[in-house]
Amino acid sequence: MKILKKILLTFVAIILFLVLCFAGLIIYAHFSDYKPEEKTVLFSTGKTGKLDDSLVISLMTWNIGYCGLDKNMDFFYDGGTKVATPEDQCLKNLDAIKKYIRGNDTIDFFLIQEVDMDSKRSYHIDQYRSLGNMVPEYFPFFARNYDVFFVPVPPLNPMGAVLSGLATYSYFQPSSSVRYQFPGEYGFPTQLFMLDRCFMVNRYPLRNGKELLVINTHNEAFDPGEIRKAQMTYLKKFLLAEYARGNYIITGGDWNQTPPDFKPEFSGNKVNSDQMAMDSDYLPSEWKWVYDSKTPSNKWVYDSKTPSNRTVKAAYNSATTTTTVIDLFLLSPNISVISAECIKLNFENSDHNPVRIKVRLK
Repeated sequence: MKILKKILLTFVAIILFLVLCFAGLIIYAHFSDYKPEEKTVLFSTGKTGKLDDSLVISLMTWNIGYCGLDKNMDFFYDGGTKVATPEDQCLKNLDAIKKYIRGNDTIDFFLIQEVDMDSKRSYHIDQYRSLGNMVPEYFPFFARNYDVFFVPVPPLNPMGAVLSGLATYSYFQPSSSVRYQFPGEYGFPTQLFMLDRCFMVNRYPLRNGKELLVINTHNEAFDPGEIRKAQMTYLKKFLLAEYARGNYIITGGDWNQTPPDFKPEFSGNKVNSDQMAMDSDYLPSEWKWVYDSKTPSNKWVYDSKTPSNRTVKAAYNSATTTTTVIDLFLLSPNISVISAECIKLNFENSDHNPVRIKVRLK
């Protein structure tokens, strides 16, 4: 009986210890939770030149998956089992992405998502600074959207500390760079360990008295739809208000939704039928969703011949992996398209392919 009582007391002590640890984790997470304001000024200056109002510019958007979601990776959040790629592979992915950016340094704006600054999952490498070193002549800007001292899942191999966000590298100096917090969040305590989604707005004065806005966005990925809808409504209101002022607006990033009236033409690949699609009437028809090669006609039509994103339920297999397009640009009516292309990199170093466009201000 004494032995049984001792075993029982030990078991109760262990359970009590785990409960106290969990309670302590939640309390600390609550008081250390990153709570950004709706609007955060990242940079501002009154000394900047004015760009020509018929300027031709090029942009690239790319979710680099914190250099941890290469072709051999699956991910536990999306139905896989792995948490992080090995450190040597993470460094290999970063090196390949850096070389690609340096090889495309004629592009005026790089809009990059899932850039880690100090995260366990990417071995605490400052990817933001490392990528910026590839284009030292560019102006760098960073907006945090994931700042958690310890992500406790999965329990047997927690993801740990995460500091990550959006990075914009701009060849031109803006008058300001501002982080806007998206509305909507998960319930307590889940929200303490999730992303604080945002978009970053860089403003560039034009000679005609208006402004060019270059927006880097990374929208919600995991909720069933309500948070995504709230974010899209918030962004729509912002875009229409800026366009009403006569401004030129380019929004690029990982929207985690397929574009309106999406009709993919992937050879040998499946389309992700579970992916949420944007409403076809989200904005007036004069606004352009741009993501891949054009079809010549009286109006601009974009086909999807190359997927920009793959699922990470399992390692990438070109014959069986589900793919889709969620990385794209949205242009205001006063901007015309010259070219657009999703670059087929076969998800070698990220679960996303980059999308590159060239446009002209009207």
